[in-house]
This record gives sequence, structure tokens and C-alpha cells, in this order.
Amino acid sequence: MAGVTPTPYQSGESAREQGITKAGNRHVRWMTTELAWSWLRYQPESVLSCWLRERCGSGGKRLRRLGIVAVARKLLMALWRCLTSGVLPERAVLKEA
Repeated sequence: MAGVTPTPYQSGESAREQGITKAGNRHVRWMTTELAWSWLRYQPESVLSCWLRERCGSGGKRLRRLGIVAVARKLLMALWRCLTSGVLPERAVLKEA
């Protein structure tokens, strides 16, 4: 539904990634990327935030945009896991009400 799955291209011996699919709902894709930016801001010590800093630390604007889509996809899976089994994303900090 979200449309943030990779799109592989394979022809003969060549194989490469073409980015994410645009098959899902564009509003859900937009919301997950906004959620990912907020996650980076409010959960800076989580495993996902550290992963992005290691991967795209000194990269430019394009690399950060590609990385945030990857974080959005990973975050969507982590939040689904939280809803179904109650397992929080690693090193995520919950705030008290």
C-alpha cells in the first residue's frame, strides 16, 4: 500500500536497482517520509537514525533524500512490528504523557 519497495531491473547479466515503486498511495508515501524526518529529529539515538548517519553522514542533498526513503521503509516495517507483536524499534525512547 505504501509503495516504498525497491524496483529491481534484470536483463541478461545486468542487474540494478531503479529506486522505489510508485505503485502505492502517494499520500501514504509522503506521510512516511515526513514521519521518517520527524523520527530522525526526535529519536536521534535509535538504531535507524544511527544507520542513516553512518550511511549518509557526509553526503549531499541527493544522498540524504535517498536515505530518508530507506529510513521511511525501515520505519514502516518497525512500526508494523510494534503494532502486531509489541516490539519497539531498537533504542527508541518513549516519552511520558
